[in-house]
Amino acid sequence: MNLYAGLGTDEKAVTWVLSQRTASQRQLIRQAYQRLYNESLIDNITSELSGDFKDAVIMWTLDPAERDAKMAKEALKKSKSGVKHLQVIVEISCASSPYHLAAVRQAYCALFDCSIEEDITAVVSMPLRKVLLRLVSSFRYDKELLDIEAAASEANQLHEAIKAKQLDHDQVVHILATRNFFQLKATFERYEQMHGSPIDEDISSVGKGDLVSLMKMVILCIRCPERHFAEVIRTSIVGFGTDEAALNRAIITRAEVDMKLIKEVYPIMYKNTLEDDVIGDTSGDYQDFLLTLTGSKF
Repeated sequence: MNLYAGLGTDEKAVTWVLSQRTASQRQLIRQAYQRLYNESLIDNITSELSGDFKDAVIMWTLDPAERDAKMAKEALKKSKSGVKHLQVIVEISCASSPYHLAAVRQAYCALFDCSIEEDITAVVSMPLRKVLLRLVSSFRYDKELLDIEAAASEANQLHEAIKAKQLDHDQVVHILATRNFFQLKATFERYEQMHGSPIDEDISSVGKGDLVSLMKMVILCIRCPERHFAEVIRTSIVGFGTDEAALNRAIITRAEVDMKLIKEVYPIMYKNTLEDDVIGDTSGDYQDFLLTLTGSKF
């Protein structure tokens, strides 16, 4: 794929070639491009494309672990402006496989000569720091293994901590950061059965603030990541203007993970289809690229 098709750049070819390839195939394309032209594909995309389309294509072309490490770094640079910017770290920790989280941590060290834990410690204040450090440092068992008795016991422990307004209690953080996702979903189900309300509603009853927002985000990313990302997409496009960074992040990071589920839950949550909302808020090559990643074109 040569970006220079006569005069200018063939944006349609860029979309067609890259959007149809898996992460491993995209890395092979980058390597082949370097060999054939002795130039970086990412550098040429940066110089030849522009605007939101350029940003989306670069995000998609990067190795997923490298991409997420860079997003985490940017988020930590903005952490003082609110918990919203820390979403990406929760997503990497709680809506990704443990192997992807490990790859992101490794990429972070390689790119920035420090660990993600060091940067969290440097810029995020307590108690958010405590929660995030445990989440990014964990390596969960990735197979479906359930202990129903443990689910009931830990549901009670979570309930007691929430009732005491101790959302950052050591045992709460330990449960959320170390248990496998199947076990945690079972714990959340037992919580609602035993205590009459979903755990996220009880967390909301604690009050407002960054810790409440962060913990609700953690719960949602573990329990139903497709609903979390549907919410990210919807929030990015409602109101005045578009948050293209959030829109790109949600679509690009989930295109090869659970986009089908996101598309199914989206109209249940918002009455519109995901495609209609993307079409209503984007245009041109950028719109075509995003729609292709959602499986709505080509």
